[in-house]
Amino acid sequence: MRKASRLFEIIQILRLATRPVTAAQIAETLEVTVRSIYRDIAALQAMRVPIEGGRGIGYIMRPGFDLPPLMFSIEETEAIVLALALLERTGDAELKEAARRVNQKISGAIPAPLRQTLHSRALHAWGTIAAPPSGLDLALVRRAIRDEQKLALDYRDESGRASQRTVRPLALIYYSTTAVAVAWCELRQAIRNFRADRVENCAMTDEYFRGEGDGLRDMWIKGWRTSPQAGPPLASIN
Repeated sequence: MRKASRLFEIIQILRLATRPVTAAQIAETLEVTVRSIYRDIAALQAMRVPIEGGRGIGYIMRPGFDLPPLMFSIEETEAIVLALALLERTGDAELKEAARRVNQKISGAIPAPLRQTLHSRALHAWGTIAAPPSGLDLALVRRAIRDEQKLALDYRDESGRASQRTVRPLALIYYSTTAVAVAWCELRQAIRNFRADRVENCAMTDEYFRGEGDGLRDMWIKGWRTSPQAGPPLASIN
């Protein structure tokens, strides 16, 4: 987690807390070291964020501090509720946990009538829940897309043929039964689609393709916009 994101998360944790929260508790939630949390809190205090407390006793946020309010209409709130519910249908464990945190943050920032919409359980997403792929960490793919870092795949196509690929990941498509990674394949020298449930192993490489991602995504999108039958397919193309 990048430092800017971590500072924001610490503020949110303390805003929603009803009692002092220790650095160890925050560190466990954010999956970082306690030492990192001490440094982050010191940085926030230097920025005049009203955090009080200390080591061993925990930290609290002084009343009166808040981030800019979230202003949603009823329809916008319902759209958020349904979007978060749809994330439950994916096999992406990290996104499902992120959806839970989003729900908590919005609940703490919006007026009570809208908060009731979040918790009324009147809107549901139904259907098959995708199983997490055994050989591919979808969170790792999303990070590689953001950082424009190449991935090494052990892949088996629909005919059962195995191959090793070095790819430049560009996008993830979530279907009800699986996810598909869109990537520039260095073996085929073209954009290919890789079903997550056919990836037997995936690892980050030490190579990057920084500055190329947007252009490759434009190429991919242009291809299926001009030819609808070439749109994001469920089947892998190799």
